[in-house]
Amino acid sequence: MEVFVAALTIFVLALFVGYEVITKVPPLLHTPLMSGANAISGITLVGTLVTAGAQLTVFTTILGVVAVAMATANVVGGFLVTHRMLSMFRDRGDRA
Repeated sequence: MEVFVAALTIFVLALFVGYEVITKVPPLLHTPLMSGANAISGITLVGTLVTAGAQLTVFTTILGVVAVAMATANVVGGFLVTHRMLSMFRDRGDRA
């Protein structure tokens, strides 16, 4: 029970810190920072794969699978947005 309370406390604090950091980013910097954050999301995806593969209990395995799906969607979506942003800076003749 003590471990759960500690983990929940860290999670809630991370929510507050994340919200404060994201709301302070100006719109002009949002997309380049999101591109860099994709690398972090990739690391998160590896961590969720390890967690889901540990199969400690059925509940943790289900949460791990959900985390893998969400991290994958985050990585793929982030790279699609970055690709679209970078295509805006190409010359008209360079677009495929």
